[in-house]
Amino acid sequence: MPKIFEWNGYRFHFFSNEGDPREPPHVHVTLGRDSAKFWLRPRVVVALNRGFSPRVLSELIPVIVSHREQIESAWHDHFA
Repeated sequence: MPKIFEWNGYRFHFFSNEGDPREPPHVHVTLGRDSAKFWLRPRVVVALNRGFSPRVLSELIPVIVSHREQIESAWHDHFA
């Protein structure tokens, strides 16, 4: 489970096994037992949520947008 970065205690990561065929680039965010998955393109949207409030999800989206290039670069480097 490669970690990309942390922000305010939230862990931004992806899994080494992202499906077969592999899903498009996305990021998972975890804090404690709560987790969410976000698609990166064409815009950042919640794909799956387990435990985060709508307010937290809306706070995470701009963080992901501001780190989207870093996330995509880590994704492509890992799966190259």
